[in-house]
Amino acid sequence: MQFRVAKAGDSGGIITLLDSIFREYGDRVCLDGSEADLVSLPAHYEPGELMVLENENGIVGTVALKPCEDQPHVCWLKRMYLAPELRGVGEGQRFIDWARERTRSLGRSRIECWSDVRFERAHAFYRKMGFNDTGERRRMTDAHEPYEEFFFSLDID
Repeated sequence: MQFRVAKAGDSGGIITLLDSIFREYGDRVCLDGSEADLVSLPAHYEPGELMVLENENGIVGTVALKPCEDQPHVCWLKRMYLAPELRGVGEGQRFIDWARERTRSLGRSRIECWSDVRFERAHAFYRKMGFNDTGERRRMTDAHEPYEEFFFSLDID
């Protein structure tokens, strides 16, 4: 398996992965809303901010980190997804380790993220990795159907 920087040609594989994951929850990708960033990767992610995990079958995982423009100590964890067969085998840990190192390399000390309330397994994983869950929720309307998200944060040294 190869963990590498995403490139423009990866959009289709990333969209396919996310769509398959969303369908686990009775949903689908919304390319004109919440997943619009995936249509034009170079316009939304600087080199090294969006990573993919790829095997012989294609893209099986993604993770992104975006420096927050209005909070100079924060990076946003985004697009953290793994194919079902790779959950619970250490790849998520690899993604969080990468996010910590990338955040440090950008001179920042905190990772924040929002996660769909339906992704309970991901929430347990975030807590296991040391993320704080304040219980804060927000309602989103940028997909085919409204949904809600929980807020998580991790202070890194």
